[in-house]
Amino acid sequence: MSDTVLCPKCSSEFTYPTDNMMTCSQCFYEWSPEETAAETAGEGKILDSNGNELQDGDSVVVIKDLPVKGAPKPVKAGTKVKNIRLRPDSDHNIDCKIDGFGSMALKSEFVKKA
Repeated sequence: MSDTVLCPKCSSEFTYPTDNMMTCSQCFYEWSPEETAAETAGEGKILDSNGNELQDGDSVVVIKDLPVKGAPKPVKAGTKVKNIRLRPDSDHNIDCKIDGFGSMALKSEFVKKA
């Protein structure tokens, strides 16, 4: 059976089609195979707070004051950060250098593309 579709929720192989949906007989999860394929195509992308895709070397703007552990002042909203490096395997998925703070890691949800 090379056409077996695994359930995205429980990974069961016991699935069956119903109309234009797929249903898992183990956990009764229903999903659209087209939507699942579209979601997996965009998994490796890192998005900013507005949903724009970020790339290595982009410039971003911090949208919220971010406290920095060990620093007397936070990174202020509106601070522009140039030449970012992306780390898709990490929780803080942007590496950068910020003037006055040095090297840092930021979360993409607190920046917008410049």
